[in-house]
Amino acid sequence: MKVGISIVENEQILRNRFQNCSDVIFRELRIQGQTSLLFVFVDGMIDADTIVTNVLKPFLYDGLPQGFGAIDGVAQWFEQERVPVMSTKKLSAVDDIVDHILKGNVAILAEGENNALLADVAKYKTRAIEEPFNEATIRGSKEGFTELLRTNTTLLRRILATSKLKFESITVGKITRTDIVIAYLEDVVSTPVLNEVRKRIKRIRIDGILESGYIEESIEDTHLSPFPQMINTERPDIVATGLLDGKVAILINGSSCALVVPMTFWDGLQAPDDNYERFLFVSMIRWIRYLFALFSLLFPSVYIALTNYHLEMIPLKLMMTVASLREMAPFPTVIEVMMMEVMFEGLREAGIRLPKQIGPLVSIVGALVLGEAAVRAGLISAPIVIVVSAAGISSFIIPNFRFAFPLRMLRFPLLILSGTFGLFGLGTGLMAILIHLVHLAPFGMPYLAPVAPQNSRKLKGIFIRPPRKLVAHTEFNDEEAPS
Repeated sequence: MKVGISIVENEQILRNRFQNCSDVIFRELRIQGQTSLLFVFVDGMIDADTIVTNVLKPFLYDGLPQGFGAIDGVAQWFEQERVPVMSTKKLSAVDDIVDHILKGNVAILAEGENNALLADVAKYKTRAIEEPFNEATIRGSKEGFTELLRTNTTLLRRILATSKLKFESITVGKITRTDIVIAYLEDVVSTPVLNEVRKRIKRIRIDGILESGYIEESIEDTHLSPFPQMINTERPDIVATGLLDGKVAILINGSSCALVVPMTFWDGLQAPDDNYERFLFVSMIRWIRYLFALFSLLFPSVYIALTNYHLEMIPLKLMMTVASLREMAPFPTVIEVMMMEVMFEGLREAGIRLPKQIGPLVSIVGALVLGEAAVRAGLISAPIVIVVSAAGISSFIIPNFRFAFPLRMLRFPLLILSGTFGLFGLGTGLMAILIHLVHLAPFGMPYLAPVAPQNSRKLKGIFIRPPRKLVAHTEFNDEEAPS
């Protein structure tokens, strides 16, 4: 449906569309008793001072200017004389006009004109740029994304000041009409990955997009894998690093989290500071991080397997100490560990949901009080508290908060397997996890790359970050990302 030349009919069409929308303002003006203009905008979403100063006041005080030559219509005069610095466009489809009004544009309709001038004067109340709460760094940028899409693209443009940085816009969501931007570096990006991202986003059929998680679940390869298949970050520098590596970023209006694809297993274990600190320190910290991630996943299961099935593998004095402490325990070891793991996860979740001033305090105090009380009451043996606490604290060393989820989740089936079959069950569980990781390939990129399949050129960078002056710029190799 398109607008006609009668401003009365056009106003009625728009009023019907915005029926019961008290925030949509209709403002009509008559110039020298001849030409009627209609301004339509959403209150609170535009820069009212710009409209009043540059458009309304000149009309009210001076009337229609004379002697500016032939013009096609009042809308053209607006575009040429009054709002030259704004982003403007002419539209005739009612649906498009409504969409632009709802995104902070002012629609200007004139009597006798069968189109509308849309002037982008959007101005929202948004929060300031702050340091990401969940991705703090010791060194490096302190800027984080906000909920405003244009602010986020500006942050990226400031880091990557090149015309090769491209932003492709797509609107998704039948009701919310959310703007999404696909960002990439031309001539560096993997073309198969970029085409796959475009195809999957255009295939989304959903009523609304409220956060980047909606997009993530809509375009990920498999929903049944516990491992994240995209990097989720609030840091522009991490997104810029991904783009320089040939990856694709997805920015969503209204979300402070950007998605970067494809993601590998090793991306989840790398911290932003890895790019800023000296290579010796970074290399050492990486090894410690890998060790503690493995410790977090396996330590409770190994404890159960050894104390229940493989006592001969425990030093005699240690075995005697553990046995004496467990003498009065009423439950099997696997039940005790499961109870403590569930309680630990509950305390962690409570700490997140509570106000940040008291959340950490409640978690720490709760863990200490409950653990001490359970041991004194004889419900739990003291070694179990040590094992679960050590595994839980080890998981905190993983820099990517979301990447710790799968390790915490997989701990439970491994506990059951080790409690049922000992080390044989634990080995079987680990083999199943490795098989799953080998077969996982988000957007065509093997999840364990460059370890499996092996790429000797990039393999060293996984375990030891070389000094900067030894790293040459390399473009993304399309052959590594099968379509």
